[in-house]
Amino acid sequence: MELKLTKPICFFDLETTGTNLAKDRIVEIAILKVYPNGNKESRTWLVNPEMEIPKEVIAIHGISNEKVANEPTFKELSKQIYDMIKGCDLGGYNSNRFDIPLLAEELLRADIDFDMKNMLAVDVQTIFHKKEQRTLAAAFKFYCGKDLIDAHSAAADTEATYEVLKSQLDKYEDLENDIKWLSQYSARKNFADFAGFISFNKKGEEVFSFGKYKGKLVEEVLEKEPGYFGWLQNADFPLYTKKVLTAIKLRKLNTKL
Repeated sequence: MELKLTKPICFFDLETTGTNLAKDRIVEIAILKVYPNGNKESRTWLVNPEMEIPKEVIAIHGISNEKVANEPTFKELSKQIYDMIKGCDLGGYNSNRFDIPLLAEELLRADIDFDMKNMLAVDVQTIFHKKEQRTLAAAFKFYCGKDLIDAHSAAADTEATYEVLKSQLDKYEDLENDIKWLSQYSARKNFADFAGFISFNKKGEEVFSFGKYKGKLVEEVLEKEPGYFGWLQNADFPLYTKKVLTAIKLRKLNTKL
């Protein structure tokens, strides 16, 4: 089944130096852009992460330090990448939990004001786990009847993710062929930031989901404990989390003016 799209959707996959959102970097990114008329375009970039890729990570994706030594940095590629995904929805495999948060970090480090407010995100892994509980290679075999060649190659993984989503729509009649519906179905939890440090309560208000102020309203904590905001900004939190905190603080200040 082909996707019913009202605007383009970009399926993407990252290979990285590790899994720490605040510290690790992208070494390869592949994007498969699918248009409402069915046309597709794809790009893959190798990226110099400007840090050492650990041996245990190289063993997984096969991208060595030597291979990316002369490749452009993410900042040098950031405009091309952002231009490709701008105005699109996003799709991926485990993308809500990892790929989108890390891409956001990289774009913010490159001084691009990335925001998901007008973008929907479809996480094919979440759909798969709700239905079958497997990995991408198993999902590809299960839904498409094919073996995933070159697993952990970003380009192969993005193409497989796109094919799996289409097959999921064929297999499950209760899945709606609508990106907004799929985005809501594949969402993890309702967080204000990607990393899950700030969530929403039943009233839709931002609350901290960690630490000594867990469950407390962010606005109230930042007003009563102004030093906490400074600590959060200087601590090892993802840039997108800091951006959300700043927006909440500014919103509160603007209501007082």
